[in-house]
Amino acid sequence: MTFSQQNAQVRKKLTALLEEIVAAGEAGEEAGRTVELDQARVGRLSRMDALQAQAMSRATSRRRGENILRIRAALQRLDDDEYGRCVRCGEAINPKRLELDPATALCIGCAESAEQPRR
Repeated sequence: MTFSQQNAQVRKKLTALLEEIVAAGEAGEEAGRTVELDQARVGRLSRMDALQAQAMSRATSRRRGENILRIRAALQRLDDDEYGRCVRCGEAINPKRLELDPATALCIGCAESAEQPRR
């Protein structure tokens, strides 16, 4: 497979992921809406459940937004012929790592050091 064919395949995969995430976001918008707190209509436990569901929906929406940004950044790296290189150190990212997460921007070494707590 040629380099341009690989890039086309990666672009197709990233675009499909992006479309899937956007569609899931549109389907899940209702759960993140403001919870009705009318005590006469809804019991306390039901309100607590609704608030918890709302918080989970907002967290999911935030993660979805982060993933959209990661995918768009990966598509931009493809356009700039920088895809497959670590954005921090410039080394090649392991192809198996890219296969598992085509939007990854860091090699394993930089990803591990980024996760280490600062002292």
